[in-house]
Amino acid sequence: MSERASTLLRLEGHIIDSMMLPQLMDMVMDLGGSFEVRELKVGQRNDDPSLCRIEVFADQPQVLDEIVRRARDLGARAEHDEPVETARVEQEGVYPEGFYSTSNMPTSVLLDGGWVRVAKQEMDCALAVDRQLRKAWCIPFYDARPGVEVVVGHRGVRITPRERSRDTEIFGFMSSEVSSEKPKNVLIGQIAAEMKAVRDAGGRILVVGGPGVVHTGAGHYLSRLIELGYVQVLFAGNAIAVHDVEAALFGTALGVNLKSGLAIEHGHEHHMRAINRVRAAGSLEAMVESGQLTSGVMKTAIDNGVEVVLGGSVRDDGPLPDVITEMGEAQRRMRAAIWQGGDDFEPGVRLALMLSTMLHSIATGNMLPAAVRTVCVDINPAVVTKLADRGTWQSIGLVTDVESFLRELVRAIEADPAGEEAR
Repeated sequence: MSERASTLLRLEGHIIDSMMLPQLMDMVMDLGGSFEVRELKVGQRNDDPSLCRIEVFADQPQVLDEIVRRARDLGARAEHDEPVETARVEQEGVYPEGFYSTSNMPTSVLLDGGWVRVAKQEMDCALAVDRQLRKAWCIPFYDARPGVEVVVGHRGVRITPRERSRDTEIFGFMSSEVSSEKPKNVLIGQIAAEMKAVRDAGGRILVVGGPGVVHTGAGHYLSRLIELGYVQVLFAGNAIAVHDVEAALFGTALGVNLKSGLAIEHGHEHHMRAINRVRAAGSLEAMVESGQLTSGVMKTAIDNGVEVVLGGSVRDDGPLPDVITEMGEAQRRMRAAIWQGGDDFEPGVRLALMLSTMLHSIATGNMLPAAVRTVCVDINPAVVTKLADRGTWQSIGLVTDVESFLRELVRAIEADPAGEEAR
């Protein structure tokens, strides 16, 4: 019988209460491998780190490779790491075969004798390196240009997963959850407090909004958040802007009167007439400057210098002139807005509110590093769970009506005198 392949792995930190060690053991057994714990030092107090050296075995080398790959995703590293292996991009927009696919967790690479932290961390990208400058960073497909050196395989890559918070704050890793029954006012109060802390520290707050914000009559609450200085970036599609303008011009959203809730005769034409007005003006900003648009989320955002990125889709009516229809350009604009005001390792956006939009929430979540605190609000439980399923582990989800959420959020912010302070 041939000798089983093995690798010695090392786990450090809060590996027990954050379930890192149990998850590693379960994964090894699920893949048909086995393990032997060589050393285990458990922290004596709740803030003490623990250490585990664990040898993993498999009958086949490819199974061992898969175990090691998944173990790295959990925060394990080989006892004796080797430098990364790289290959150069040969075709525009195409990574080398076997490229390392990133997560949103903080990552480092072993490059010529030393660990280098990866900049602009983001999931579902490749890792580019510059050996001369000793730099590593995430690149999306459109930045894969011939000659760029890209990490292949998993050797020499170290992930630092977020551990469970040592206190009771709502954004602690492993405490993230989807809530439909817990008291919303408590959670919303905590979210409001976090938004104040982010704003006071000079961080930026991102809102990702769907048309439901307007349809539910919540637009004026979002406008109020903007006026109070709690929104610096707004990501959305064509729909929210169209129906926001429709509401401002006709008092309807999709032809339904926002005050009475009744369908208006010929109201189904209103959104098309709103689109036509904006196209005639040339842009939303031009419509505001000309005095044709006097209220609504878009006007408030423009008046208050909010950075707005509207990404289009094939189903859009119009679209509005402001909508970016080339998806590569929309992604570039979104990434730039996320990192604006930060540095290579800490984005300017520190907190994201995702309100009643599945596709834009998932798209944005894919671009956010794990350090960005994220709240997803939707009446549909599938939306908030899907965001976490796609890898945005830091997200907490509230299954609730977006109008009631925004209403209570504004009240919580305005209830504290600090919420009225100048920006």
